Amino acid sequence: MALLSIKDISVTYHSGGRHVKALNGITLDVNEGESLGIVGESGSGKTTLIMAILRLLPKGTAEITGEAFLNGKELLSMKDGELSKIRWEEMALVFQKSMNALSPVHKIGAFMNDIYRNHKSEVSKNDGEKRIKELFELVNLSPSVYDLYPHELSGGMMQRVSIALSLMFNPKLLILDEATTALDVVTQTQILEEILSLEKKLGITRIMITHDISVVASTCKNVAVLYAGHLLEVGPTCEVLVNPIHSYTKGLINSFPVFDNDIHQPLQSIGGFLPDLSSPPPGCIFAPRCARACDICRQSKPEMKKYEQGHYAACHFAGGENNVQGS
Repeated sequence: MALLSIKDISVTYHSGGRHVKALNGITLDVNEGESLGIVGESGSGKTTLIMAILRLLPKGTAEITGEAFLNGKELLSMKDGELSKIRWEEMALVFQKSMNALSPVHKIGAFMNDIYRNHKSEVSKNDGEKRIKELFELVNLSPSVYDLYPHELSGGMMQRVSIALSLMFNPKLLILDEATTALDVVTQTQILEEILSLEKKLGITRIMITHDISVVASTCKNVAVLYAGHLLEVGPTCEVLVNPIHSYTKGLINSFPVFDNDIHQPLQSIGGFLPDLSSPPPGCIFAPRCARACDICRQSKPEMKKYEQGHYAACHFAGGENNVQGS
C-alpha cells in the first residue's frame, strides 16, 4: 500500500516575465515500510519535488498542479493548520545543511524542548527533556549534548541532532535531502548505517534525495531518476542500477568511480548541459545530450513504459533499438 502517492505533480516558476517549468508531470508511489532514493544532477528538480509536496515553495512565484496523498490525505488542498501538524507528526524532513537551522544562542536541549512542548502543550519541561535524551540515544549522541551549544558540536553530531529533531513525533515518512553531503566519508557512512538501523527499529518509510548514486545503491530499495524536471526511470534499485534502460541513468552510473577499474581509464562524464527550462526541447528532454538520440527522440516526448516488474522508463529505446521508428 502506498503511504505517499504523487500524481502528475508539475511546478512552474513565474518571475520577470519568464515561466520555468521545474517539474513536469511527476507520478510516484512510495509504499509503507520501503525506501526510495531520488537521484539526478543539480538542477534536476529533486528538492523542488519535496518542497512542492510540503507546500514550502514561494506562493507568489511557484505554481503547483497535481495531487499528493499521504495516508489518503491530499496535501496540496489541505488547510494550513492541518498541514502544519502533518509536517511534524506524520512526515518530517531533514534539510540539506540542516544543522544551520539550530539556534546559535540557545543550548541544544532548550531549543528542542521548546519545539516539543509547543506541539504538546500538556508535556512538562522534565518530560520533554526525557524525550529528547531518548532521541539522542537513538542517534548515538550522549545525553550531555542536551546542555551544549551548536558550536560545541562537530558536523556529524549536529547532523545527528537534526535527525533526532525529525524523529521527535515518530513520523511515518522521513525525507532526507542530501542529509550527509557536507560530512566526511567516515561520518557519512556511520550516519547512513544509523538511519538504516532506525528505519528497521521504528518502521519508518524513507525518501533519500541525493546526487550520489552510491548512497542509493547501498541504502534504498527503489530508485527514481530525475532529469530537468522529468522522471526518466524508476524501479527496484538492484534492477535499475544493474540493467539501466535510459541513457541518462547509464551516464550517472558510468560517471561514478569504481575502485577496481584500470587506473589509467578516465572517468566518463555526461557531455553537455541541462536545458533551458523556460524553452525546453520538443522531444525527449535528454535528447540534446544523448549519444543515441534519433529523429523520434528529438521530435516526440517518450511515454513512461513498463520494462520489467516494477521497472519503468521514459525512453523510445526501452523496448530495444529495433522498436524505434525513425532511427
